[in-house]
Amino acid sequence: MLLTTTENIPRKSYEIIGIAKGNMIQTKNIGRDISQAAKSIVGGELKNYVKMMNESRAIATQRMVEDAEAQGADAVVCMRYVTSMISAGAAEITVYGTAVRYI
Repeated sequence: MLLTTTENIPRKSYEIIGIAKGNMIQTKNIGRDISQAAKSIVGGELKNYVKMMNESRAIATQRMVEDAEAQGADAVVCMRYVTSMISAGAAEITVYGTAVRYI
């Protein structure tokens, strides 16, 4: 399945099916949190949090692909990611786009 942030797919004609979406809510891990708190004191990249968010983004994207496939889509255009805080220590990653079928 083609995923793109662009509005158009070159040399392809398609019809819009609807919105495809996926999300993931991730909470902090106490082990990661302790090591990352120590890192915050000295500064630098919080690699464990980066890894956690990358994994969450991948899961949300896979869920969007599954949603698009269930609608019979061949691609998702205008794909976007949104992150929001749900509560202290919990973040949501949402990915959405327009599911399309080639004609």
